[in-house]
Amino acid sequence: MKVNVSQFNHLEQVLFAMLRFDRPADAVLTAHFRQHSKLGGTDRHLIAETAFACLRHLESLRPLCGKQVNSRRLALVTLVRIGGANLRELDGILKENEREWLAGVKGAELPAEMSARAGLPAWVIGLLAEQEEGDIVALGKGLASAAPLDLRVNTLKMRRDDALVQLQDSGIACEPTPYSPIGIRLKGKPALTRHPLFVGGAIEVQDEGSQLLGLLTGARRGEMVVDFCAGAGGKTLLLGAQMASTGRLYAFDISEKRLANLKPRLARSGLSNVN
Repeated sequence: MKVNVSQFNHLEQVLFAMLRFDRPADAVLTAHFRQHSKLGGTDRHLIAETAFACLRHLESLRPLCGKQVNSRRLALVTLVRIGGANLRELDGILKENEREWLAGVKGAELPAEMSARAGLPAWVIGLLAEQEEGDIVALGKGLASAAPLDLRVNTLKMRRDDALVQLQDSGIACEPTPYSPIGIRLKGKPALTRHPLFVGGAIEVQDEGSQLLGLLTGARRGEMVVDFCAGAGGKTLLLGAQMASTGRLYAFDISEKRLANLKPRLARSGLSNVN
């Protein structure tokens, strides 16, 4: 993983802001990219993926930083330990006094503490005290894995099998989700915002877990359904498709700004029963 000085500087800035934990990490990243609009797609991908990898593995990475745990050291440790970068690929970034320390990071063993081995904060481990240690470690490793990119097919406009074929024909590797009957799992994270299926409202980005929650409601034609925590409206749109755009569907949220993000998605969806 070759990293240039500019990319690293942006990564360090993003991590510094994220690790204050005063707002959501994705909001920090969005604000940073908006402020630095000239960053290219490759730069944004490296910065975003590395920053989120650092957050997912934070409890395991902190002990590797030594006495100085800061955004710079965490960025370096993440690049080497998680990203697989070698010291030569970090030329121009490393300070002389960092080389010896970082050289030992790649193969360093984690401390015996459960928080480091499981990658979970101590307060979480405390809540899991009755669980077997192996199960706690397995849970931590599972949570540290990057989530796949899932899509939901808008059944008002298309069947899943047809969407799969069209995505594959356009060069996007994908397969059906294992549990949701209307989901598609992508291999990798291709750009979708200009894809005809996305623009036309036939697909939406939505993880399989959220799809299953919506499906469990069993919403049907002609009913009145209320989503009291609609956010940007992913599950609202799913419910509307289940209802075949009939009946009444209400979307509520305490954040007007988040709810405003539903409007363009609603326009693409073809639903007419959402209030």
